[in-house]
Amino acid sequence: MKKWYFSRRQLGIPYGLFLVCFVAAPLIVIIYYAFTNGQGRFSMENLSDFFTSPNTIGTLAYSFGVAVVTTCVALLLAYPIAYILARSKMKHKTAVLLIFIMPMWINFTLRITALKEILTMLEGNLSYYPFLNTVIGMTYDFLPFMILPIYTTLLKLDNSLLEAACDLGADTLHTFVKVTLPLSVPGIISGVVMVFLPSMTNYVVLDMLYNSTYIMGSLIGAYFSAYDWHNGSMIALILLLIILIFTLFTNRYADEEENSREVHLNGEKNM
Repeated sequence: MKKWYFSRRQLGIPYGLFLVCFVAAPLIVIIYYAFTNGQGRFSMENLSDFFTSPNTIGTLAYSFGVAVVTTCVALLLAYPIAYILARSKMKHKTAVLLIFIMPMWINFTLRITALKEILTMLEGNLSYYPFLNTVIGMTYDFLPFMILPIYTTLLKLDNSLLEAACDLGADTLHTFVKVTLPLSVPGIISGVVMVFLPSMTNYVVLDMLYNSTYIMGSLIGAYFSAYDWHNGSMIALILLLIILIFTLFTNRYADEEENSREVHLNGEKNM
């Protein structure tokens, strides 16, 4: 009986077709509309309109502010939770971690609707504190994505390093600052990327809370809904470049931290 063997190149054909059809082709369409006008001619007008329009610049600044504050709040909440769950000796910490993950299993629309009702009961009119409520909604939605990578990193932390720090006379605070926190940087960076990037583009929270176009994703949708594909594509392309630069920066920083940590550990072993 003849056996069939497939090379890696042959097995990669379906993935290559998927990337071409659903990644490369849509990106080419976006680039085409971003740098053409209504007559299909090459134009840089869409780019200049983005940087000269107070609406787009204001929306970009607002989106960036929401993303930064949401990421900081999520990190401040997530790190203590992840640290307690990873380093404590409680018997049912897996069940506690499941409590933070379970909301992700519920429909997103239902969760935001429930949050909207709670905020309405507390505040009455949500329009009084739009930025605060947006941060609350974003943090509530993306908090598990910050907890999980930090928890995984802390869970894999080598206990011998903490014991060595204690043997050398470091107290709990110095051990955390000098050992635990630096070694958990890769998890922090992963969590920051997973929260910051969608926070800049997720317009569903604002649409459900305020029916607002104050964030980049909603502004792009508004342009496309008005059949202005050219400006909408340019905004989407600029946002894509911002996200790409942010991702490259965080990955490079993570690599530098990993290399410095390996050098430090190797130096300690050679002493």
